[in-house]
Amino acid sequence: MQTKDIKVQTSLRIDKNSLSDAKEILNEVGMNFSEAVNIFTKMIVKHKGLPFEVKIPSNETNDLTQKLYSALEEVAQIENREKKATRARDFLNEL
Repeated sequence: MQTKDIKVQTSLRIDKNSLSDAKEILNEVGMNFSEAVNIFTKMIVKHKGLPFEVKIPSNETNDLTQKLYSALEEVAQIENREKKATRARDFLNEL
């Protein structure tokens, strides 16, 4: 005799924007949020834990991430200065 899965209702607190984005993505693959949560729950049971690796970043990773952010900020500042210089040259050329 096979038992039927009994469904229960639950409540979650999720960031509004993340939920909206997730629902949009799930809709594109033909799935609703409830179905995705059910799949995720079954995967937790199957794996006896999260179905993906969770890591705490090392100090080295944190240092590299900070260097990357700093480099990206510097690139953005350089691009901004170049845009301003181009606008200034364009303005002077129009005179």
